[in-house]
Amino acid sequence: MIAQVNRVAFEVFGLEIYWYAIIIVSGIGIALWLASREAVRVGLKEDDMTNYLIWALPIAIIGARLYYILFDLGPYLADPSQIFNIRSGGLAVYGGLIAAVIVLYFYTKYHFIDPWLFLDVCSPGVILAQGMGRWGNFMNHEAYGGETTRSFLEGLHIPQFIIDNMYIDGAYRQPTFLYESLWCLLGFVLLLVLRKKTTIFKQGEIFLSYVGWYSFARFFIEGMRTDSLYLFGSLRVSQVLSLVLFAGALIIVFLRRRKQPAVPTYLRTQGSDQYIV
Repeated sequence: MIAQVNRVAFEVFGLEIYWYAIIIVSGIGIALWLASREAVRVGLKEDDMTNYLIWALPIAIIGARLYYILFDLGPYLADPSQIFNIRSGGLAVYGGLIAAVIVLYFYTKYHFIDPWLFLDVCSPGVILAQGMGRWGNFMNHEAYGGETTRSFLEGLHIPQFIIDNMYIDGAYRQPTFLYESLWCLLGFVLLLVLRKKTTIFKQGEIFLSYVGWYSFARFFIEGMRTDSLYLFGSLRVSQVLSLVLFAGALIIVFLRRRKQPAVPTYLRTQGSDQYIV
């Protein structure tokens, strides 16, 4: 008998608390902790990260929901009350990230903080949180790929409980949540390791590397999923956006290095020839 996970972790006074929510909140908490530690190391205030999150988190949730609804209008026009029913799913990662970056622009402008440096500080924690968040999709039995066989899944040498829970709607499915989660985890490790090399990244390039790294894999993984949002026909929204972001990140790095050679490296202190160690 196949053991299926229960997406409900526990109940509080009759209110069901989902694993998805616990995992997402945990990811955000870890990302905040990482960013706060790094902020102090590069000369920012630890409170800057917390204060930013207070504004960014609710707006990012709204952005993630609006993005999803915009590209899947039909069901919400038929039943507008479902617009607010986020407990049943319907949050798009890209929508949340776009909203968070918009908030970051205004926050850093108001507080006279270099937005590129702020983005660099946040990026490793964000990609880690994204990788964790995909396990929330696993608990909800969502964000999976097309049909496959049990023997294929066993050939991946993944844990048995993942294989069992990839049996969805009468067939085994590609664990696209796992592919993206592992890619994000690898990206997190690489960013942490490489940003200690003071001569590799200029300010802003940790963030741009994160954008390029994530969007590259998301393009291919999105093509495997069965729950994509579409622009029209078979053109998937996230694949188009991934192409734009990947190309944009490369172009910005090239142009900044060519036209703005004076941009300081990530760990160089302002107005100094010394590096933060």
